[in-house]
Amino acid sequence: MAAHRHAMAAMALISFAESSFFPLPPDFLLVPMTLAQPRRAWLIAAICTITSVVGGYLGYAIGYYLFDAIGQPVLEFYHAMDKYRAFSAAFAEWGVWIIIIKGLTPIPFKLVTIASGAAQFDLVSFTIASLVSRSLRFFPLAALLWRFGEPIRDFIERRLMLVTTMVAAALVGGFVVLRYL
Repeated sequence: MAAHRHAMAAMALISFAESSFFPLPPDFLLVPMTLAQPRRAWLIAAICTITSVVGGYLGYAIGYYLFDAIGQPVLEFYHAMDKYRAFSAAFAEWGVWIIIIKGLTPIPFKLVTIASGAAQFDLVSFTIASLVSRSLRFFPLAALLWRFGEPIRDFIERRLMLVTTMVAAALVGGFVVLRYL
């Protein structure tokens, strides 16, 4: 799928959706796409970054306009209301830095975008912080894969079952951490 002609569109759609409501990060396509087409690493990272920021506007709108109807149920689904409350309290003082730092962590970016909208954070500052955060998340990964891609691809191809199991365990583990922290 990573070398398929529609892979870029699929990654862009996932990157967009992940920033507002979808549970899977775009890394699931960014990594194999960059390994399959290392000369396009920067384009792949750029599209992933841009669509993530644009998708963040949907998350922001959910928080800003529809927090009670949609935003709160999404946060409750991820058992993240306590995190949202703490996040909102810190927003007044540290808003831009919170977006940048949280956007780099395994915490789903949708929590950041929805909370930003609910806190009615300045949209220009939100955009700049999101661009910085998402760029710092996707471009270094693309750079590492571009530089060291062949040994990584060989490892994945030889140990596909191990890699798939580790990715699935990390995904489930992330949801467990979100639920109980």
